[in-house]
Amino acid sequence: MDLRQLKYFLAVAEEGQITKAAKRLNITQPPLSQQIILLEKELGLQLFERGKDHIRLTEAGSILQRRSHQIIEIITTTVTELQETTTGISGKLTIGTITSSGGSLLPDYIKKFHQCYPKVTFNVRQGETQKILELLNLGIVEIGLVRFPFDNKRYNSIIMPEESMVVAATANKFNSSSLELNQLAEQPLLVHQRHVPLLVDHCRQAGFEPTILCTSDDISPLLIWANLAIGLAIVPESAINLLPLSSLTFYQLTPSIKTTSAVIWVKKRPLSAAAARFITLFE
Repeated sequence: MDLRQLKYFLAVAEEGQITKAAKRLNITQPPLSQQIILLEKELGLQLFERGKDHIRLTEAGSILQRRSHQIIEIITTTVTELQETTTGISGKLTIGTITSSGGSLLPDYIKKFHQCYPKVTFNVRQGETQKILELLNLGIVEIGLVRFPFDNKRYNSIIMPEESMVVAATANKFNSSSLELNQLAEQPLLVHQRHVPLLVDHCRQAGFEPTILCTSDDISPLLIWANLAIGLAIVPESAINLLPLSSLTFYQLTPSIKTTSAVIWVKKRPLSAAAARFITLFE
């Protein structure tokens, strides 16, 4: 199995027809069909279910499609790193970030970095912490902005300042600018799944069990639901500007609930020159 076969396979998977895939690849249909057959024989698996006018992926084919994208991206990143050894600090910097940091914290650092290293371009992946850890482990991103906890034995890290959690609600929901924690009792709460244990622990210390209406692995849907008055979103303070056109009001909590994020990268894996320089901005 080589890179060319993977590219051929992806073209067929995405087009759903050998004819369309061959046209996209600018080759004739017979050699493309032959390469797919050879790939299936090499793997000992059927990758496509073939119909009269259309073919679709088998379960094994779906797995290979996902992995093929990752393999090609890793190869592209490797080529970029090799080119940097002769052309200086340039190429592409790959970063994975949680939603809140991607919308608030990260842009300021990228702006500073771009002013110093204008030849570097960026590829930013956004998602919850577990997704960013997976991208780091696969080598698809070099640097991750994540929230605790994560495996300190596997990653180097720079711990960011603690951040307060705030309550997002529709305008005029409450008459004050801050809320006592016990005011959340019996309110429908919208919480990122990573923050659930933290919130539950604080609520129990305040003497009540929280009513969690919705959990999500992304903060944006929680803010959207809060904007529709479905519930109260409990989010990090850095998420305040994620929905700039919303009518949400944000309330501080007393006592405060703190969350911590970190910049991390995989131990014992050399960083590109761009990534190494980028990390120094956080030190």
